[in-house]
Amino acid sequence: MEASAAGSRGRQALRFLCPKRSLLSPPSASPLRWLVGAPRVLPPFTVAAALRPLHADPDLAREADEIRGLLPRGFDIVGALLVDREGSDADAARALELASALRKGLLGVAASHGMVGGCMDAGSGEIRFVASESGGTDPVEGLEVVWEDEPGKLLWEKGCLLRCELPLKLPLYVPSDEISGIEERFSSLIESTAAKLRDPHVSYLVEGPIPPNESHRSIILHGDDLCSDSRGSSRTKECTKSIVSCSEFFPEKMHNLSLTRENADAIEITILSNQSVSGLKPGTTPVVDYFPAPAPASLRVINMKLDIVCYSSIDFPVAVAVSELIIPGLADQMSVMKKIIASEITQQAQLCPYHFIPPGLNIPVTAIYDTRYGEIEEKQNELRKKLHIRLGLPLDRPLLRISNALTFGGMGKRVKGTSRNGSSLLRDVHTEIPSSGVSGGIMSLIDGSYEYYHYLHDGIDDNGWGCAYRSLQTIVSWYRLQQYSSIDVPSHREIQQVLVEIGDKDPSFIGSREWIGAIEISFVLDKLLGVSSKIINVRSGDELPEKCRELARHFETQGTPVMIGGGVLAYTLLGVDYNEASGDCAFLILDPHYTGADDLKKIVNGGWCGWKKSVDSKGRSFFLKDKFYNLLLPQRPNMV
Repeated sequence: MEASAAGSRGRQALRFLCPKRSLLSPPSASPLRWLVGAPRVLPPFTVAAALRPLHADPDLAREADEIRGLLPRGFDIVGALLVDREGSDADAARALELASALRKGLLGVAASHGMVGGCMDAGSGEIRFVASESGGTDPVEGLEVVWEDEPGKLLWEKGCLLRCELPLKLPLYVPSDEISGIEERFSSLIESTAAKLRDPHVSYLVEGPIPPNESHRSIILHGDDLCSDSRGSSRTKECTKSIVSCSEFFPEKMHNLSLTRENADAIEITILSNQSVSGLKPGTTPVVDYFPAPAPASLRVINMKLDIVCYSSIDFPVAVAVSELIIPGLADQMSVMKKIIASEITQQAQLCPYHFIPPGLNIPVTAIYDTRYGEIEEKQNELRKKLHIRLGLPLDRPLLRISNALTFGGMGKRVKGTSRNGSSLLRDVHTEIPSSGVSGGIMSLIDGSYEYYHYLHDGIDDNGWGCAYRSLQTIVSWYRLQQYSSIDVPSHREIQQVLVEIGDKDPSFIGSREWIGAIEISFVLDKLLGVSSKIINVRSGDELPEKCRELARHFETQGTPVMIGGGVLAYTLLGVDYNEASGDCAFLILDPHYTGADDLKKIVNGGWCGWKKSVDSKGRSFFLKDKFYNLLLPQRPNMV
């Protein structure tokens, strides 16, 4: 969709890259939404994401502190929206005033870009807004709201990520008689460390992503290549390196947001320091100066692992990006960590930043976790819950766990999945399947990714007896890929060992070729993943269409793969298409009995993954009339 803001005062377009539903649900304590944009990359008044205050009456100073650690440099507060209001001009103007105050608290200066304030009717979704141009105070009424169809494309066509990791060991000397002054001394140490990022002896190694079969671009910037004016804003000197743009580090650009979530491409910044460069005359050697402490003191070494990402225009000179994004971003993260560490400085918090682009959000965010706590520890869980609320994410699924974090690797090295013997696994094969043929039906499908396990995978010849094992492996892969579990997908033998351990089978079962069914799979899921399951029994294959309404409800609320067992075969069910009025229905079957190579075209054309009707147009029954069936419906854990 193409729409641009009108250039004249009195007519502006408010462009949303986030879906309308992200502004409305789930409900939160505050009707306020902070609107996030990238004014230096995206068109004016473009909203890339929305953040939510954690409290009904937000403390702007506290909001600024928390958002500073969450939002990467390059993204900025561009406005605010009040949801579920009648939509008066006064409310819109108030939202604009709050956004301007938050933005000033966040960066210390008033915005030089346009800001918006608006009201959104929760029922109709209609938005009334006012805009203030170029940091001015005179509101300009807006007349047009645009919802972009391809938000990821706009974000990643125009912009790119930069990443910088910086481990620090900071020596903190504390006089024995001044224990109460530790926090003040630590604060001073952080400030001096941040200031040194622009010293002449500091250099920045800038490297592009490594493309397949090619060498990557790299340059080195020195502290002398960067400078600041009296207002603290950065600019670069006129030099050859300063005109090298970010785009030159990307021989190819990926515009697919789902690929970015899997394996992010970023310009990597490494900080190097040569302390012997400045103030040393030619022909001289470094001299160690000794300054004795005026009083007995103890040494505490504060370990800090900085890790930031920034969002830059691909046309931005890389030297400017380092000066205006990377260095301020590192200072921001030091400031955020300082407050966390200072609150319990004697405990030595082990802080580690992680970056995420969770489903439902189009921009990266950063969360700082204390790795002393396990991921399921209560304190860590509470932190993740607050982040879910602020980002408008659902509270029943893990989207911000460490295992969800972005991975940064070379372009073109995105591996879908790997089995135990190193072979790649097909993922989400049903996306290539044509329509079901049910007229007027409503399609209800699996929610999330899975890997296709079938006969003969991993060098195991289970032809004729392992179909239920393969269905279980596909189900476990779904829980892994949705980050509910980090355990490996179990082998046939490991599945058998679990059933022996819980007393369901005798020891002779291990290594056998005995079948298992829905009941055994429910035991294994409970033991390995802590997942409960619902089981539906039908006496005949003819009765399965009667369960379509219940199955549709499962896919809409739980979204997990379903195992169909009984009779002589087992299948994995990925969805149903059901016309409630006519009763016509179809089942999306993933068949584990396939024995060929992982050729997607062959699998789809051969019907090994496809829509199956209980009785086809030729009168043939897919499910056997004289056999019973058990349907295993694994439940989605309620957790973050």
